[in-house]
Amino acid sequence: MPDTVLQVDYFYVQVADKPGAAFQILTQLKQAGVSLLACCGFPLQGGKAQLDLVPEHPDGFVKAAKKLELKLSGRKKALLIQGEDRVGAVADTFGKLAGQKISIVASQAVCAGSRRWAMILWVKPVDYERASKALRDQG
Repeated sequence: MPDTVLQVDYFYVQVADKPGAAFQILTQLKQAGVSLLACCGFPLQGGKAQLDLVPEHPDGFVKAAKKLELKLSGRKKALLIQGEDRVGAVADTFGKLAGQKISIVASQAVCAGSRRWAMILWVKPVDYERASKALRDQG
């Protein structure tokens, strides 16, 4: 079965790089009924951390974030790949992009259990549509 490639919107928010900061935001979003497809966090300089949030419903997420007074980035684009787990799934994905000379800005891949895998992948905006097409093309 071929992998599913979704074009997704994401937003980021900066928080203090301290225990519980991300938990507080994620709890508020949960209480607001926001469903996330992906969430990635990493430290920044100056005692800050960045949370990349991929909402299932971006417009509802933005409304909830405004009510919560979260300082969101503008809407950005990423690719969410999901499929049946197999040896080399990530290598296959990277190979399709390398074959089109598309550089990967960042990625995170995980085994999702029940023989499933998923990856959130970022490319430069200029390469976004080509990357999406390359990943959807089989072979």
